[in-house]
Amino acid sequence: MSLAVPPALEAEIDTLISHYPQRRSASLMILHALQDHFGWLSQEAIEWTAAKLGLQPINVLELVTFYPMFRQAPAGKFQFKVCRTLSCALGGGHALHGHLCQKLGLDPHKHGIQTTPDGKFSVEFVECLASCGRAPVLMVNEAFHEAVTPDQAEALLSQCR
Repeated sequence: MSLAVPPALEAEIDTLISHYPQRRSASLMILHALQDHFGWLSQEAIEWTAAKLGLQPINVLELVTFYPMFRQAPAGKFQFKVCRTLSCALGGGHALHGHLCQKLGLDPHKHGIQTTPDGKFSVEFVECLASCGRAPVLMVNEAFHEAVTPDQAEALLSQCR
């Protein structure tokens, strides 16, 4: 395991752990801290977290794969997150995802986050973005967009270029 966690980050993580009566309860907060620092969660980050908390790596991997906010691959500078739950699927979410992938040269059928070769754009399906009445919903980084059409998605792409 060769993850180089800076001393300041490790001190922050030690403080996080101290706030919980059981070390494993700090798992999500540690994963957030590592992802905030490194941009994604590598296998080394998963193993480091497990060792830090006295857990098996599978216990941490289960969290990383369950929660959609965790990434196991680097994301682009501009992250396009398309809601895929029922309301958005019925409202055109799959078509929106496909359109974005086509415009960026990505595979709309591939599972998980995809990033353009230049590292500028990422596209991924995510679970509910909590605006079912205004489907389909799209987030670009932290900006929330409702009732997004393919033309509007293209305009958002253009603004990011």
